[in-house]
Amino acid sequence: MRQLFREQLALTGRPVDHPHARELEGIDLILRDNPAITELVLQDLQRDLRSPENGRDGLTAEQVLRAAVLKQLNTFSYDELTFHLADSATYRTFCGIGAMGDEPPSKATLQRNIKRITEESWEQVNRILMGYAAECGVEDGRKVRIDATVVESSIHSPTDSSLLCDAVRVLTRLLRYGNEKLGLPRFPNRSRRAKRRALGVLNAKTKRQRLPLYRDLLKVTKETVEYARSAADELKEHASLVGAAAFEAELRHFIELTEQIIDQTERRVLKGESVPATEKLVSIFEEHTDIIKKDNREIHYGHKLTLTGGRSGLITDWVLEDGNPADSTLALRMLERQEEIYGRLPKQAAFDGGYASKENLSEAKERGVQDVSFSKKCGLEVLDMVKSHWVYKRLRNFRAGIEAWISFLKRSFGLDRCSWKGAAGFARYVGASIVAGNLLTLARHRLA
Repeated sequence: MRQLFREQLALTGRPVDHPHARELEGIDLILRDNPAITELVLQDLQRDLRSPENGRDGLTAEQVLRAAVLKQLNTFSYDELTFHLADSATYRTFCGIGAMGDEPPSKATLQRNIKRITEESWEQVNRILMGYAAECGVEDGRKVRIDATVVESSIHSPTDSSLLCDAVRVLTRLLRYGNEKLGLPRFPNRSRRAKRRALGVLNAKTKRQRLPLYRDLLKVTKETVEYARSAADELKEHASLVGAAAFEAELRHFIELTEQIIDQTERRVLKGESVPATEKLVSIFEEHTDIIKKDNREIHYGHKLTLTGGRSGLITDWVLEDGNPADSTLALRMLERQEEIYGRLPKQAAFDGGYASKENLSEAKERGVQDVSFSKKCGLEVLDMVKSHWVYKRLRNFRAGIEAWISFLKRSFGLDRCSWKGAAGFARYVGASIVAGNLLTLARHRLA
């Protein structure tokens, strides 16, 4: 049975006199003052349930929300979260789990429930918190700073040979499962040969040495794809078997991804083409991953994240980008989203240099933003951007402060690398990390 909350002990009287315990008390008070947050989580937990009012009692919406915040607050894995909920009286009290002798929720239960909180819900939770921060006089959205960073996917550094080897390994594993569980014919195992060729490519010193190894690796991969396609066709005759349809869909999914890897490898290695980043697949497991190139220097594999911060240090808004759009195309959109949150545009906005353009400046000014600062002038006059050189210097320095908050989120809340699977999991992980960071920042403001 899904519930909003059950009666639990309030955090009256700290279990220990420690700053972390006081911060948890502050977060507890914020969540209690905003019951609409728990309502959002309950809607996610009840989604797709035939009869939410029936069945045994599961974790409440409040327990799931608090466990998610606690996980990101300490960058716990689910296994570590399970241990600390069993071991710590403070954490159990914060999450409303029960007395120390009670059995804590399992790792699988925590994972299944926390990941049901959607990206949209995390965004709405953050907007509720921004409204609460405005009521408390912590953040009014009048002065904002906007910048972008990259959140990396949990993948290894991709090379053509390693991607081909991964594809052969995954398809072989699926073929073995089909043979053992569904009675499909046995197919030749080419994974060891693929691994040897991939290692050979890695250790080859010249292109002349690598080409024959690549050709053989491609040959092995194509053979494995043919075996997998035959197995998928064979499954049509076993459609009545339990799990046959789902297994066929999974098999065809990886066949499609493998064919894409074969195509890009042939184009790049054999034909010498320059394959655009938008057409490249860099992981067979996290196929949503983008290639992000920063300043013609660093290459990252993940997703670009645009952030808006306020003077309080709170992240008032974020957008997980699709691909690697130019910063200059994002400036006005981020300002418009501030209007959605606060009902008005900010008075002052400080941007990184990549957002600079005459069009962005004139449009922002026309919409009522009084001072618009870009950290690099890019041909713009200071007095066209702001009212004085002193204001420009102050806004430029203010903009630089968001770098510290981005670093804080990456170091303390795991925003440097997403550990959740899939595109939806990636977006939910980002939302959970930012909301946990905002809750801690807001709690510290309240405790100050």
